[in-house]
Amino acid sequence: MKYKKTTLPNGLRIITVPTKGNPSVMVMVSVETGSNYETKAENGLSHFLEHMCFKGTAKRPKASDIAKELDNLGAENNAFTSNEWTSYYAKAAKKHFPKLFEIVSDLYLNPNLPAKDLEIERGVILQELNMYEDLPQRKVWDVMYKLLYGDTPAGRAIIGPKGNIKGFSRKNFVDYREKHYVASKTIVTVAGDFDEKEVLKETKKYFSKVKSAKRLNKLKVLHKQNKPAFLIEQKKTDQTHMIVAMHAFSAKDKRLPALSVAAEILGQGMSSRLFHKLRDEMGACYYVKAFTDTYTDHGLFAITIGVDPSKTKASLKAILEECDKLCNTLVPEAEMKKAKEHYVGHLFMGLETTDDIARFYVEQEVSTTKLKLPQEIEKEIRKVTAEDVRKVAREIFQNKNLNLAIVGNISDSKRIKKMLSLK
Repeated sequence: MKYKKTTLPNGLRIITVPTKGNPSVMVMVSVETGSNYETKAENGLSHFLEHMCFKGTAKRPKASDIAKELDNLGAENNAFTSNEWTSYYAKAAKKHFPKLFEIVSDLYLNPNLPAKDLEIERGVILQELNMYEDLPQRKVWDVMYKLLYGDTPAGRAIIGPKGNIKGFSRKNFVDYREKHYVASKTIVTVAGDFDEKEVLKETKKYFSKVKSAKRLNKLKVLHKQNKPAFLIEQKKTDQTHMIVAMHAFSAKDKRLPALSVAAEILGQGMSSRLFHKLRDEMGACYYVKAFTDTYTDHGLFAITIGVDPSKTKASLKAILEECDKLCNTLVPEAEMKKAKEHYVGHLFMGLETTDDIARFYVEQEVSTTKLKLPQEIEKEIRKVTAEDVRKVAREIFQNKNLNLAIVGNISDSKRIKKMLSLK
């Protein structure tokens, strides 16, 4: 799966990943901005702007014009906003590449941001927020980020608070877009069966006039913690949804492969330690997972679980015991091999489609600016030793890094807080 990265004179980057014989082609245009780039007053603006870009352009005045044209191509299209980047994309049969590219470029470069649609979309986003409020397994992540980073961009929800959503004006979108949607922060990614020369030609054709301006970066993410931290949002639920998280590494850190293997051992797959303990032995949960979450300058290691409320304390105790065990006992060779195979297998299975491929490379470009082939990542994982895992566990699994976020109907929070300790 070879790729090519080209940087135009205006700073715009093009990533092409040819997969010959693939029946589809994916066009993704991304911009390096998201909730971590917002002030408190702007919180939610990146996400709202993403919605508004679909509301029409000079060439396609109505949202329905864009939607019908893409549907006529049999395309799949959408957009998403994260903490550090926003992407607009469409995927269709490879024969439709020129039109597909033109449409995605148009909505990214030429949105009308019509004031008449602002109130309608405001209602849509408020309902999206309400939907998330009704999903405690998702809401607990907002609680966790607030606990980890407080009242800073990294600690605020991507969608923003209701007050901001209700107050944004068209000028807010225009000004924000003017600051961030510039050539040096734009990445055009194409994956699938296409002609390389045609991609470069089309990119230069449509993006040559994109604004060239000084890149506006985000504030560095900082955190201060010297003891375990706990935050709970009381909510009537049938489960207690918990995240145990530790401050960890950025996407550029060389210790990340070892931490990824640690996540595999603890909570990836149906034979992982936490799945076996909490589901197979205790019958306490339906889901439990461990994974790393990395960004340009920060990261975390998280264990997420939804449990029977009566087993909240027992489940927390079991999770902390497994973390301690990883610090104190070398992982057997057979278990190390299994964890690596599971990671590598899912790495490659996660790259079966053109949209997965595009996102894989864009995420690397945003978080590290250095692209790696999946085979290179595989080599890094296979080099990890049991001692590497124990070492990284000892670095991460410390009380000064330990955090617990809960959404649920909890009556004995003080007792739970007292339990929050690693040996």
